[in-house]
Amino acid sequence: MAAFEYVVLDAKGRQKKGTLEGDSARQVRQKLRDEGLVPISVESTVQNTRERDEKTGNMRAMRGGSRHSLPTLDLSVFTRQLATLVQAGLPVEEALKAISKQSDKPKLRSIVLAVRSRVVEGHTLATGLSDFPRAFPEIYRATVSAGEHSGHLDLVLEQLADYTESSHDTSRKVKGALIYPVVLVSFSLLIVIGLLNFVVPKMVSVFESSGQALPGLTVGLIAVSDAIQNYGIYMLLVIIAVVMGARYFLKQPLIRFRAHRLLLRMPVVGRLSQVINASRVANTLSILSRSGVQLVEALSIAAQVTTNVCIRKAVQDAAVMLREGSSLNRSLEQSGHFPPMMIQMIASGESSGELDSMLTRAARAQDRELQSSISTIVSLFEPLMMMFMGVVILVIVLAIMLPVISMNALVS
Repeated sequence: MAAFEYVVLDAKGRQKKGTLEGDSARQVRQKLRDEGLVPISVESTVQNTRERDEKTGNMRAMRGGSRHSLPTLDLSVFTRQLATLVQAGLPVEEALKAISKQSDKPKLRSIVLAVRSRVVEGHTLATGLSDFPRAFPEIYRATVSAGEHSGHLDLVLEQLADYTESSHDTSRKVKGALIYPVVLVSFSLLIVIGLLNFVVPKMVSVFESSGQALPGLTVGLIAVSDAIQNYGIYMLLVIIAVVMGARYFLKQPLIRFRAHRLLLRMPVVGRLSQVINASRVANTLSILSRSGVQLVEALSIAAQVTTNVCIRKAVQDAAVMLREGSSLNRSLEQSGHFPPMMIQMIASGESSGELDSMLTRAARAQDRELQSSISTIVSLFEPLMMMFMGVVILVIVLAIMLPVISMNALVS
């Protein structure tokens, strides 16, 4: 049986969408009619996916869209459910069917049913997951494939469930830590713009009517206020144009590589980027190595989960060196982009023959360092932002008060 996406009209003429299993589109239409619904369109979920990929000329073209993507929370919940059911002895297709019935999210249900239809056709679970590369990352599919080939899919799914849950928790903590700084910066900018746009102009009219010479600080503040009032919309358009232009140029491989290399050299941001990518590489190598994937293939997959192009190239080069006979720790150390502790732990694992366990420890150590770095940056950001806002408001107050003090002095 295959999964079909349908669009129907109910008895009240309202349009509804959903997913239903059936042997053919004709059978699904008949089922919908039996339920008192009027079918508008019934199309195979997997076929739709393939047709979209053919139009873009690439199986991974769906990365640009979000129709078949899954939030990290949904992916972690799905993985845990699948691992639990498979460990309980249910066949994969039955486990997928149970998950689809339990899920109350149409997108997840549609994807799970489409994957199940591929499994029922005789394909492996990894093959079914590969139809949705945006929903199931390469590390996910490679791990499942390794579990199927080794005959230990239940154990591999359990490890994968732990990994996806850990990734979701880390992502949630990072986003939660960034909410306060973003809100603080936005609110601070609104306060400054409000002062310059509404308060300062009213004070300027008082100063100009007095006819006295204004201090340089006040003249500068008036110039900034006039610029925001008269050219604020143009400034906003210029900022938008600059951001869009930067995004366009960063898509060029050479420019993007140089920008990411410069990013790594920056004091705070570079260190954070290094820790984030080292954590991703360590976690990827850990989960794939424990699942039985060869290190060379694991490095190639780990390169794809990094966000920094320089570090990605370093991991790809490490895979080449490893293929040529070099050790893993020397291959990674040569780039200089990975923390020394991580390299030392990998070297210890290779020398003792316990690389899998040391990779797991290295991944945990990098996760702890990542959380510590984020907490430190956030804790430093708050007082620095308050100091910056205090200086800005002090300058505005001084620019307003200096002419007032001068006028009082003349009167007295």
